[in-house]
Amino acid sequence: MQYFNIHTHHPPQANEWAIQNIHMDFEQVQITGNYSIGLHPRYISENWKVDFIILQKLATKNYVKAIGECGLDKLSVIDFTLQQEVFALQIKWANNLHKPLIIHCVKAYDEVLQLLKQSNVPAVFHGFNKSEQLARQIIKAGHFISFGKALLQEHIQQIAASLPLQKLFLETDDSELPIQTIYTLAAKVFSIDEDSLSLQLQKNAAKVFKAEF
Repeated sequence: MQYFNIHTHHPPQANEWAIQNIHMDFEQVQITGNYSIGLHPRYISENWKVDFIILQKLATKNYVKAIGECGLDKLSVIDFTLQQEVFALQIKWANNLHKPLIIHCVKAYDEVLQLLKQSNVPAVFHGFNKSEQLARQIIKAGHFISFGKALLQEHIQQIAASLPLQKLFLETDDSELPIQTIYTLAAKVFSIDEDSLSLQLQKNAAKVFKAEF
């Protein structure tokens, strides 16, 4: 069985199709593997325009599957107006490339969803741990949700179980928790076997990331 991990900061393990995130030093990306690259709202540097030029060049490569993680973060020390400018530019570039966005959002969901109205590509809100109401708002807007270690929490399990599996993904983010553990949790949440879960998430990945398996 193959495990689909759409957001990780670690290289993939055996039987794992993973999108590894790089948020700085974009030259780290290699021809082999799958990546997302983006200007993270907590790490926007003084040289962000140079970083964005590099991002634009590398993001055209087939092995870069998504732009991100990018978004807005009201706990970041980076000026919020600048965050919005940088996020809007990444949305525009993702539109040009017809590649999805991986969203980092902290206390700024209204602003993120408003900016995403400019987008004609899907966005995946990673590491989701908020309310069912917000999850449904994101899905209604045409976007996707990814669950990670938050599935260890019972109330997050209940929220996930209420959502259509066709709009969901699983991830490990920067956690050391194996993707297999996330799958075991998710399979129990959706009352299905792990093979069926893997098959559906493969379909989701093929649709959103234009991946071939």
